Amino acid sequence: MRVFAICLLAFAIGCGKSETSSGSPPAEVRIGYFANLTHAQAVLGVSSGEFASAIAPATLKSQVFNAGPSLIEALFAGEIDIGYVGPGPVLSAHSRSHGQAIRVIAGAAANGVIIVASKDSAINTLADLKGKKLATPQLGNTQDISAKHYLLAELKQENVDNVLPVANTEQLQLLAQNKIDAAWAPEPWGSRLIVEAGGKLIAEEKDQWPNKEFVLTLVVTTPKFLKEHPDIVAKVLKVHTQWTARLTSDPQKYQSQLGDALASLTGKKLPNGVVEQALPRVKFTDEPLEDTLTTMAQWSYELHVVKEPPKLAGLVDTSILKQVQQAN
Repeated sequence: MRVFAICLLAFAIGCGKSETSSGSPPAEVRIGYFANLTHAQAVLGVSSGEFASAIAPATLKSQVFNAGPSLIEALFAGEIDIGYVGPGPVLSAHSRSHGQAIRVIAGAAANGVIIVASKDSAINTLADLKGKKLATPQLGNTQDISAKHYLLAELKQENVDNVLPVANTEQLQLLAQNKIDAAWAPEPWGSRLIVEAGGKLIAEEKDQWPNKEFVLTLVVTTPKFLKEHPDIVAKVLKVHTQWTARLTSDPQKYQSQLGDALASLTGKKLPNGVVEQALPRVKFTDEPLEDTLTTMAQWSYELHVVKEPPKLAGLVDTSILKQVQQAN
């Protein structure tokens, strides 16, 4: 929290590393994202060189994160300019900055989260998660909030002490060794738990939502960068929307390319069957699905992730996205 507060102070007084005068083109554009299938537009936009070409003559610098809270800290510290991140950390950042420090400029993905249990566990349904050691990628990230809401609201647990923040890369070994009972995981990490750790699929999170759809990945920036560099934002979103269209119309066509790009980020090629299982579970969309964002905001308040009732006015600004969509 102390780091977060310092980052917000730096943002407020305008001393982040990306400080430029209004209208002056940046020499470098920094994009942050995860090595997740649910961040496919970023993964492919970087690996294909399309982001770099779009923003030239500025130089592209990309950075990969494990989960959302650390990406948000980097955004506010001026270490990245645009980020792909889940709604949980976005809502927390919006609340703590009193609506002053972050803007959602597009959606990227919906759904794409599964619950996987150890093959030796007695967990066969979501109801069996009660009291079991359940891993989520990071404290306060989107899966962490969703898992805790389910345990408290649906299973009526008294607390969520059984939810453990475990990095995606560490969950494989822990699940295989039965040191955790289950994981609430984004793709392709969920499918990796099945293929590599012998886990068993218990459920998809989307089935807990009224319309079987919820926002999972958002594209964000700061109000400062949005105001000073709308042309850069438009160029990035043009590549982003093109990849959304490709992944929506023919996802299998890009399956191999996506797998190779993820392998280059993680240093390990995904086993056969992982991308094939994971890709159909993700819905790629440019829309931020604000109704589900509002629901998650309420969960964050109930879990005391944020201290005040959610006020989302001003958080979403898709004006440039709409211009890009009309031009395509």
